[in-house]
Amino acid sequence: MSFCFNFDVESQTTVSSENDDIQKKEVKLAVHVEDKPRQAEQVKEAKEHPVPIDPHFLLADAVPETVHIGTLPPLHFLNETVFEKTAPEREDKEKILSRTLQQKSDLISGVYEGGLKVWECTYDLLKLIEKDVETFGSKMILDLGCGAGLLGILALKRGARGVHFQDYNSTVIEQLTVPTVILNCQEDDVNSEDENGSGKGKVQNKSDCATTDNRDSKDGNPPQKKRAIDPTLHTLSAKCRFFSGDWSTFLSLLLKETPPLKYDIILTSETIYNADYYPSLHDTLQELLAPKGLVYLATKSHYFGVGGGLHLFETFVQKRGVFSVDHIWDGEEGLQRHIVSLKFKQAKH
Repeated sequence: MSFCFNFDVESQTTVSSENDDIQKKEVKLAVHVEDKPRQAEQVKEAKEHPVPIDPHFLLADAVPETVHIGTLPPLHFLNETVFEKTAPEREDKEKILSRTLQQKSDLISGVYEGGLKVWECTYDLLKLIEKDVETFGSKMILDLGCGAGLLGILALKRGARGVHFQDYNSTVIEQLTVPTVILNCQEDDVNSEDENGSGKGKVQNKSDCATTDNRDSKDGNPPQKKRAIDPTLHTLSAKCRFFSGDWSTFLSLLLKETPPLKYDIILTSETIYNADYYPSLHDTLQELLAPKGLVYLATKSHYFGVGGGLHLFETFVQKRGVFSVDHIWDGEEGLQRHIVSLKFKQAKH
């Protein structure tokens, strides 16, 4: 999967030969990362998005793709190409769909932060979760910079007490995240019915989900798809919340809640590409992570054309002195990718 920021990416061989130069540039950049928020014109006010009363209408004409990783349950998400082709028909107050098509870019800083794509490092983190058999049981989870929300959805499927999803763009939350969560919850509801009845709990394919059984309606019972609506809505309302906006305003919004929200695990992927965002990201992690909580961060070594990367972020975190950073996985092929964990250096009281 390509990583396009509307600039030329050099070949992998060139990347490998210039690793030392990249690290030197990152060290120089680290000196200039100041503890200040983004400029006022780039700050997007945070808001919470309510779950639709009838959530399944969001799946009309949806074309899902499915991710299969090891023993993990299948994860479904909406096809990005469909978003591009149907952009004029979609509700998009932010105009990000049309602007990304016009500029042929996967990111427009301060306008659109790449949430419509499922980036490579998300798959890396899913594989790690599968390998380490993290169950998420009875834990509060935050999927920060969620995009399609696959990380949070996996936590939901593995018994999380609650999962909150956050992305910069409201269009991403409304048009991608919420429908993708619904798509996965709906499958679980239908499979649960099969397991409790005569079925074998198989994963339904697209045609199965789109078909209603007329035999059910003859005896007065609603079709199978209709029966799944109430459980899905219950799951979304009871366990999931959805937020959009800049991290600084998102943090301010959550700090108003009583009691304050704290997350046992914060999952985040490809969110350190821009060093200008480090102060608000760090503040968000510091204030929202539970005292013994853990942050899983999946990232590339360096993001060409944007300036961020793991070494620069680690330098920033070290300067703040709040978190310790541990490397969990380091990929060595091509443009190097990593997974690190962050935890408080000292237990917070």
